[in-house]
Amino acid sequence: MGIDVEAHLARIEEDGYTVLPDVIPLDVVDALVEDLRRLERELGAMPSDNSFEGGKTLRIYNLLAYGGLWADVPIHPDVVPIIWGVLGDNPLISSISAIAIGPGERAQPIHADDQAMPLRRPSVPVVCNSMWALTDFTEANGATRLLPGSHKADHSPPYGESVEGTIAAEMSKGSILVWNGSLWHGGGANTTDDTRIGIAMNYCAGWIRQQENQQLGIPADVMATFSPELRDLCGLGVYKGLIGHIDKRTPADRLYGDPPMPNLFDVT
Repeated sequence: MGIDVEAHLARIEEDGYTVLPDVIPLDVVDALVEDLRRLERELGAMPSDNSFEGGKTLRIYNLLAYGGLWADVPIHPDVVPIIWGVLGDNPLISSISAIAIGPGERAQPIHADDQAMPLRRPSVPVVCNSMWALTDFTEANGATRLLPGSHKADHSPPYGESVEGTIAAEMSKGSILVWNGSLWHGGGANTTDDTRIGIAMNYCAGWIRQQENQQLGIPADVMATFSPELRDLCGLGVYKGLIGHIDKRTPADRLYGDPPMPNLFDVT
């Protein structure tokens, strides 16, 4: 039995976020954690040690470039309908990265994910992001902190300043947090001896450029293994039958022979 998409969309509309409890099979969670540990070793991952990324947090970006299990993350069947409901037709992957908050990490500054965009606020949603809990998320171990309703504010939070009224988005391993990109939030402080591991699976409206350039950042041989749906999310499709076309064809059609999409010039 699937989730109640409309109920989750109503929560995002009102509060700015929703939690999908226990929607990732635990064997998938464990496999993702195992692969993250492999990548951390092979890439020699180290904390960036800045105010935003943290001094005791390991991050691995552009996870789709590693193929395998990661190709299933952006197209989770419970998440995708919510993303479409928030952002409208043909959303894109903005970024997919691992965030492992280590013991002793300080709280991340409260921010909005669309904060760098010169938008009059509140605006139509242009970013909708999600956090996959690969461990339990608790207030003590650094669960994402949220300010409910702040997506309706007429400004973004002043970076680095204290924000009152935030709550911890606690959730069990295998759950997914989804939020409007205008919502004020940030990673919490980890006061435990364990690492809090999450996957930030982020999306943007179809007319927004991605944070990570999926088209060039993912090797062609890896992209060839993706499904047409995933290639479309990576930006090889066309928005509204026009934006991003190549000679009135989608890039995925031209490069990989994916099914053609109706072109605006052909249907108007």
